[in-house]
Amino acid sequence: MRIGFDAKRLFHNQTGLGNYSRDLVRILHQYYPENSYILFNPKPKKNPRFQLSSPQIIEINPKGFWKNIKSLWRSWGMSLAFKKLPLDIYHGLSGELPIGIPSNVKKIVTIHDLIFLRHPEWYNALDVKIHHKKFAYACKKADIIIAISEQTKRDIVHYLKVPEHKIEVIYQGCHEVFKHSFSVEEKKEFAQLHQLPKQFLLYVGTIEPRKNALEIVKAIQGTDYHLVLVGKKTKYFEQIQAFVQQHQMEHQLTVFRHLELAQLSMLYQLASIFIYPSHFEGFGIPILEALFCQTPVITNQEGVFPEVGGPNSYYVDVKQTNQLKHAIQHLMEHPELRDAMSIEGLRFAQKFNDDVIAKNWMALYQKLMQ
Repeated sequence: MRIGFDAKRLFHNQTGLGNYSRDLVRILHQYYPENSYILFNPKPKKNPRFQLSSPQIIEINPKGFWKNIKSLWRSWGMSLAFKKLPLDIYHGLSGELPIGIPSNVKKIVTIHDLIFLRHPEWYNALDVKIHHKKFAYACKKADIIIAISEQTKRDIVHYLKVPEHKIEVIYQGCHEVFKHSFSVEEKKEFAQLHQLPKQFLLYVGTIEPRKNALEIVKAIQGTDYHLVLVGKKTKYFEQIQAFVQQHQMEHQLTVFRHLELAQLSMLYQLASIFIYPSHFEGFGIPILEALFCQTPVITNQEGVFPEVGGPNSYYVDVKQTNQLKHAIQHLMEHPELRDAMSIEGLRFAQKFNDDVIAKNWMALYQKLMQ
């Protein structure tokens, strides 16, 4: 098969949607190398997190006058190229399909979440309208829609009025580096380099209101626990800084703006507990990364989080500081419980392994081509 992908985020996004795109192409190429994977990239750029080199992976960029109107190429011009290649399947990886895809090309679109419709107050009103229009168009034109969780499937049905039979759920996985066990010496060297305490709590994700990291800081106020935050800072980070300064907690906080994936994996493995108090997600990949790293997880009791965290993570009402504080104290005081959570969490995470995901995707592609 010749499968085309919207590769904008694969090449230009370092987190979330970019990781999803890179991991999908990587595992498909690994398990089904006989297919051709054609990556439509509006702006030529190599990404250090995508290092695959193979004659079966082909990058397509805009040419001629399309170079000056890249956004239009992505929404319409790409479809003209489909006729020349040709393609069997085109897969929009982030809720969009270009206009004018030839009728002989099967169309798939992945929708990660509809947070902009569920919580429009978190977004610019114009962006909400634009995204709503794009997603609704993609759902109408797609032969099949992929939701990355049952939670997202329910939202597609509710907000976009798509019949359930048109939607399939295929989970995403995470980068293979989070399945690698680092040596005691490697982790010790990393901890010493960054002056990390023997025990600490960890949060990974953009530091923004929806992710709710301030709630962790409030929960450890008045304790001796140390928190490590990893993620892109937004204006919301100023609220965290203000709270930390007001309560003289500077010694309890370490912040990393960016880490290489191997460093991040080591950090997960060093952490006593991973805490993800996000209000809402389409999936929540940091939870999965923590499970593969055998780090106990505390997260939201509502929405998608139990779907990803499994039966042995610790669930709380993330709007209640006291609940979060109690969960942290309980796990820190019971290392045997943390050990049990680590073992069971890794066992649960196997359903998100590369071979399982690759098999699910190829079964879907083959079904479409019948």
